[in-house]
Amino acid sequence: MKTIKDELQHIILGDEPTGQTSKLKKVQRFLRSNEETSLAIKKQQRLKSKEAASLLAFGVQEDIIYNPEIRESDFISEGAEQKVYRLDGTYVIKTNAGIFYECWFDYFNSLLIHNYFFPSTTYSFLGFKMIAGELNAVVMQEFVVTSEPTDLTKVKEFLVYNNFRNHRNNDYINDDLGLIFEDLHDENVLSVDNILFFIDTVFYLTEDFYIT
Repeated sequence: MKTIKDELQHIILGDEPTGQTSKLKKVQRFLRSNEETSLAIKKQQRLKSKEAASLLAFGVQEDIIYNPEIRESDFISEGAEQKVYRLDGTYVIKTNAGIFYECWFDYFNSLLIHNYFFPSTTYSFLGFKMIAGELNAVVMQEFVVTSEPTDLTKVKEFLVYNNFRNHRNNDYINDDLGLIFEDLHDENVLSVDNILFFIDTVFYLTEDFYIT
């Protein structure tokens, strides 16, 4: 019987692009193919600044460049890592330069893990876009309208129940899965009729993730 860890390892280390995550997985697989393996632990060897040119070329080759104009009149908000724009009445688009990650591979892994855990707020990868001379990933996500402020004690209870221990502020670790889950403040987790929606997540893999 497959465990959650087995399924996550298959998502991160497998090769099949499926469903809505096909473009996302295609890029993640490209980045993984450029890695070197050391002691069965995957580590990205190149910095994001050196990845940008090859990713942009790959995006052109695979037709995953986001060409539509992103208008400032559609701007909604921004956080430390991304900007959010209105796409229509149902969806928003988010531009992200991956500043929370040492390499783009880690960013795309985080998106895949988010989509596994939180399908109601799935990220759809639309393509790459150069913004102010910097490579950005453009993703689409359903727009969530809150009905009450987020109670962070409930976020903590939910995560602890699912074996994520709080180790500082709004950051958590799941030792069994080998996952770090960070930045879960009340702008990244929204509440709608007392149901939590995780909209902006930051996952990191630890070395334990690769241990079977």
